[in-house]
Amino acid sequence: MRPRAIFKRLLVNPYLIGVATVVTTASMLASASDESYSPYAERLFPTELLFGETHVHSALSADAGGGGTKLMPRDVYRFAHGDQVVSSTGQTVRLARAFDFFALTEHTDGMGVITDILSGAPNIMADEQGKYFHEQFTKGGDAARQASYELIRKFSQGELSDALNYQPGNPGYKSTWEDLVSAAEEFNDPGKFTTLIAYEWTSLMKGNNLHRNVIFRDGPERALQMLPLTMTPPTGSPDPRALWKWLQQYEDKTGGDVLAIPHNGNLSNGIMFALQNDFEDGAAYSKDYLKTRAKWEKLYEIGQTKGDSETHPLLSPDDEFADYERWDWANLDVTQKKTPDMLPGEYARAALKNGLAFDQSRGINPFKIGFVGGSDIHTGLSTSYDDNFFGAFAWMEPSPERAIKVAKSNKELGISYKGWQYASPGPTAVWATENTRGAIFDAMERRETYATTGPRIRVRFFGGYDFTAEDVKGRNLAKVGYAKGVPMGGDLSRAAKGKSPNFMVWALRDPEGANLDRVQIVKGWVDKQGVTQEHVYDVAWGGDRKPGKDGKLPPVGDTVDLSVPTWSNDIGAAQLVTVWEDPDFDADQYAFYYVRVIEIPTPRWTAYDRIRLKVDMPDEIRLKTQERAYTSPIWYTPQGK
Repeated sequence: MRPRAIFKRLLVNPYLIGVATVVTTASMLASASDESYSPYAERLFPTELLFGETHVHSALSADAGGGGTKLMPRDVYRFAHGDQVVSSTGQTVRLARAFDFFALTEHTDGMGVITDILSGAPNIMADEQGKYFHEQFTKGGDAARQASYELIRKFSQGELSDALNYQPGNPGYKSTWEDLVSAAEEFNDPGKFTTLIAYEWTSLMKGNNLHRNVIFRDGPERALQMLPLTMTPPTGSPDPRALWKWLQQYEDKTGGDVLAIPHNGNLSNGIMFALQNDFEDGAAYSKDYLKTRAKWEKLYEIGQTKGDSETHPLLSPDDEFADYERWDWANLDVTQKKTPDMLPGEYARAALKNGLAFDQSRGINPFKIGFVGGSDIHTGLSTSYDDNFFGAFAWMEPSPERAIKVAKSNKELGISYKGWQYASPGPTAVWATENTRGAIFDAMERRETYATTGPRIRVRFFGGYDFTAEDVKGRNLAKVGYAKGVPMGGDLSRAAKGKSPNFMVWALRDPEGANLDRVQIVKGWVDKQGVTQEHVYDVAWGGDRKPGKDGKLPPVGDTVDLSVPTWSNDIGAAQLVTVWEDPDFDADQYAFYYVRVIEIPTPRWTAYDRIRLKVDMPDEIRLKTQERAYTSPIWYTPQGK
C-alpha cells in the first residue's frame, strides 16, 4: 500500500484522535526510519504546502458580468495558472506566482442569466426588469455598476423578476453548469495545477449573507449527476438545512464527497453563527441541526476582500491586533445597519468560543471550524499581493479614482463606504500529500488548513503533551509533530493528571515578502461559571524585545518608506519557531488554540496607488498594513474526543 493510502486510512476525520492513534502513527514512523538512513523516506504525513483560491467569480456571475467583468471561466483559469491576461478594463495583468489549486465559485441563483441579459435574449427583453437591466448594463461604466448593485438588492429582498432568476429546469442553467464543470476539467493538471469543481450557494435573508461555497472532491462523472442548489423556492431554499440535505443527497446518489464553506460572516448581520435558529422564529437548535452542521461545515472563510472576520475590537478589547481591515457597517445590500449585538454571530473567534459552550451544554460543537482564505473577487483576477491588487469589481481595477469612489451607500441609514476599504485578499493554504483534488479535499476535511491575508507565509502547528525545546532544534519538525501530537485541525486527547498541553509552532516568512513580527497563540475556553473567555499569548518574536510590566510586547517598529513605497527587513525575523506550554490550563475546561502570525508593517495597496497613479490620498485612507496568517485551531475537550 502506498504511504498516502495508509495516511488516508489512518487519519480519518477528525484525525489523530487520542493517544492510541498517535502511538500507532509514531510506531510506523519509527519503523520507516529504521529501514532507511534517509529522514525523508516513507513519510506518512502531508509534506506538500499548497496555496489556492476557494472563492472567485467570472463574468458568468450576474453581479460580476453585469458590472463590467469580461473574463470568462477559461480566462480566469489561465490567469490562475500563471498566464498573462488582459483585464476587463484593458490592462495587462499577471500573478507574481501561480496558484497551486483553484476553485471557481459562480453564484447558483440566476446561473447563466447574465449572458442572456447582456445579449438581449427575447425572454429577457419581454420582461420589464429584464429590459431595464439590459439597457443599464450595456451602457457600461457607473450605470452598469449601479445596476449591478440594484440587481443584488432586488434579489436580496425577493423582488427580482422570475424571468431573471434562472433555476434548475431552465435550459440555460443546466448548460452553464455543464460548461463550468467542463472548463474545470480542461485545466485540471494533477501534480501541477488542480482545479476543484465548485459553486457558491447564494443564500440571503433580507440582505443578510448566508452564502456557502460548495467544494467537490469529485470530477465531472459525479459532479454532473446533480444540478447545484439555489436559494429560491420551489426548487431551492435560503435555509442552510436545505443545503445540507442536498449535500447528503449528492453523496448518497453519486458515492462522491463534498463540503460547504460558509462565506465570511461580517455581512450576515449576526446570523451566520447565531445562537438560535432564525429560520424557526429563534427556536433553540435541535440536536439534529447541531450534528448536521458539524458534519458539513468544517471550515470557515476567515477573511476576503470585504474585510477580516477573525475578531473585532468590541469583541476582543484586550487584543491589540483586533482592529484589522474592519467591515462592520451593514449587511450585503446595505439595507440594515450593523449594531454591536450582531457582532458575536459574525466573527470566527466568537463562534469558536460559542461552539465550546454548545459542546459543554449539548454535547455537540456546531462551530468546530478550521480556517481558509478566499477572495470573493468579481473580476476573475484573484490578486493577493498589495502591489498587484486589481480590485473587487471591474470598477475597482487600477485607476486614480478607485480608492475614493463611493462603493455603496444608503443615505436613509447614513451608511457609505468607499473603494479604499476593500482589502487585498489572501489564499487558502493546505498541508496535503500531493497536489490533486483528492489530497487537497482530504486536507480540507481534516481542517489541516490555514488562511493568510495575502503573503505565502509557511506555518506548521502541532499540539501534544511531550514536546520539548530539543524538538525544535532539528529540521524535521513535521516528523516530530505528527509522532508526538496532532496538527492544526486536530483534537487533543484527555490530559493526564498534572499534564498541560504544549504546542510546537514554526513560521517562515514569504520568500518575497516581509519579515515576521511575532507568533501568537489565541486561546478560548469555557470557565467554571460557564462563561466563554479568551487570551492572546505572544509566544515567539523577532528582535531582542521583552514584554513590559503589562505583559504586552513592544511594537516591532516600522521600516515602510511611502515615497517608493517599500519596506526593509531590518526588523523582525525571517523564521520563528518555539515550543509553548499553556500556563493557565485546566483539564476540566473546554478549550481551543490557534496560531496567528503577524508580519512587520508593509505598504497597503492604497500606498502603491498613491505613487503609481499620482493620487493625493485623504487622511482617512490607510496606507500601511500588517499582514497575517491564521491556522485552524486545535481543540481540547475534557472527554478527549
